Amino acid sequence: MPRPEEYERRGAYGREPGQPYGAWRHEFRPGRLVLGLTGLGIAALYAGDATGDWVTPWYAVLPLLGAGLVLAGVTGRLGHRARRRRAARAASSDSSGAPASTSGSQAIR
Repeated sequence: MPRPEEYERRGAYGREPGQPYGAWRHEFRPGRLVLGLTGLGIAALYAGDATGDWVTPWYAVLPLLGAGLVLAGVTGRLGHRARRRRAARAASSDSSGAPASTSGSQAIR
């Protein structure tokens, strides 16, 4: 939980003083979203079984969870690649004299 001096510096909504109102607090992580939706789907499946609406076998969670984990991994990898590509594009368009590579693999001599 933020300290009171953080509220004074950032304001009530967690933004920096110069940030616009639509600025996000953190990066969007699509893999975590897919994994959360998978968990909610499995919980809804077992909730329907608990209320007696339908019968869910105990082993039904295994293929659903496996498919959700694979899909979340693929989605997370694609999101990571998109963030790296965006960061590299921003670094290459910067005219501050910094090298275009953000990975550090290209040494300037």
